[in-house]
Amino acid sequence: MAVRNDFSSGEVLTAADLNDTFASKLPYSYGTATPSTTVDGFVWFDENTTPPTPKYWDGSAFQTFSAGPADFSDAASGTYTDGGGQSWKYIQYTASGTLTVTKAGFADVLIVSGGAGGGKGYAGGGGAGGYRYLTDVYLSSGSLTVTVGAGGAGSTNQSVAGGTGSISYLSEYVTAGGGGGGSESLKAGVNGASGGGAANNSIVEGVGISIFGNDGGEGSGGAGGGGGGASAAGANGVSSTGGAGGAGSANSITGSSVTRAGGGGGGSNSVGGAGGAGGGGGGTGNSTAGTAGTANTGGGGGGGGESGGTRGNGGNGGSGVVIVRVKV
Repeated sequence: MAVRNDFSSGEVLTAADLNDTFASKLPYSYGTATPSTTVDGFVWFDENTTPPTPKYWDGSAFQTFSAGPADFSDAASGTYTDGGGQSWKYIQYTASGTLTVTKAGFADVLIVSGGAGGGKGYAGGGGAGGYRYLTDVYLSSGSLTVTVGAGGAGSTNQSVAGGTGSISYLSEYVTAGGGGGGSESLKAGVNGASGGGAANNSIVEGVGISIFGNDGGEGSGGAGGGGGGASAAGANGVSSTGGAGGAGSANSITGSSVTRAGGGGGGSNSVGGAGGAGGGGGGTGNSTAGTAGTANTGGGGGGGGESGGTRGNGGNGGSGVVIVRVKV
């Protein structure tokens, strides 16, 4: 574009003189289909997201505009460099608190809610707390509320299901709590992020929320189903063997792989179901209480069993965790 240099003193400039339009400076388009272009700097507003995501052509591919990494002033829980040479710092919340973001930008966030309690007597295992791993989420500057959900209480009454886990969240990013395991007289598992297992003689397992977890397992004649986990459904009880809790999900946000959000195992009158990998508590095959889910994993509590007419209580669900990491 030619540049005018012949403006006289006092001349009024027009848009035509300046050619001052966005399209003339940087061509752009909206749509859901990737544009066909070879123009460097072309901007595409990708309408596959709401609101549309602005992306630019860098000569070979469309790239998302980035504000750069966020930063926080709170003491980091740790630092590390990954296999690709990228350095990170992270902060892990095992109890509720505040994240002080000193520079708005992008971060990775892991949010796990509280696991649910197991049921009482031939019982279902508690469902794992909701599991959500988000990459490149935008954090605004300021003080952001962090809430770490508590685990649900194991049932101490065979007519009451295990307690639902409490939610965890960071600002607007949130997950649901796990659903409680069914008990001998109130057999159905409870719906939740991951559903609770059904008690004996019930096929009504708790239903999970697909973005957070999975369904619980069904009960059988002498055993309850396992609670759902982040990556797998709880197993069904079979005869007098409790169903295993569903497996959780592994993540390396802290630099080492850790599995979280496993479901609780079902209780029985013979063999308790194993807790799911990722903090799920095991069910029992006698009148003792189910094992509690591991703290700060969101693991579901194990279901109580039965022996000689005495019913075991459900295990408590494990509390959740919130972890934030940023590039350094």
